[in-house]
Amino acid sequence: MPVYDPEVASQIEPKQDFYTKHALHSPDGIGKFYLGREIAKVMGHTEAVWLERPSRQWQEDPDAVIAALHLKPTDVVADIGAGTGYFSFRLSQQLTQGKVYAVDIQPEMIDILRFLKTENAIDNVETVLSDPQDPHLPSQSIDLALMVDAYHEFAYPHEMMQGIVKALKSGGRVVLVEYRRENPFIAIKTLHKMTQRQAKQEMAAVGLSWLETDESLPSQHIMIFQKPMQELEQETSSTEVK
Repeated sequence: MPVYDPEVASQIEPKQDFYTKHALHSPDGIGKFYLGREIAKVMGHTEAVWLERPSRQWQEDPDAVIAALHLKPTDVVADIGAGTGYFSFRLSQQLTQGKVYAVDIQPEMIDILRFLKTENAIDNVETVLSDPQDPHLPSQSIDLALMVDAYHEFAYPHEMMQGIVKALKSGGRVVLVEYRRENPFIAIKTLHKMTQRQAKQEMAAVGLSWLETDESLPSQHIMIFQKPMQELEQETSSTEVK
């Protein structure tokens, strides 16, 4: 069965305009829509203290998020939209023989990450300044890409996810942690929440398959997707031919 390869597809498929712009839109959005979803405004570095609020421990249960990832000590993980490193530095404790790419588009956030990395003498976190269309990660270098309350703010979600898929190893996983838009009683602005249905649609657009959704968090989905096992399938086919 043929396996979807975003790199090959980009060369043979006609360019598609996945985006539309609307003059009338939510004040919390940028007026740009991707597959029917309005993209939310980015939370700026001036609100960095919000990412480190003490209440986040019980509101979002970061320990449960990391447990749900089932990481191996040797894994290489990209924390996309890392901000102040709230998850990056927690992940680094689990990856004793691996590493974390702490990726963010804001230079100010990168400065914070570097400061905290130095202050805490952490040597397995590498900061990466990305741009809105490219995570700037090495090809086939990561086992997992984690996005916590970040994906819904990507200005170019299709291009950014194509870059992330390229950076994933064969069979690598993408994990989106997003507030449940299905629940109107969760006190988060609508554009800063996502439904499972929308997330599945957007990940499928870049060739990722849904594996499972963990609903153990108080208010968020942990949605897990996977890149096809292309290299393994090709190796197996070659062996069978021989």
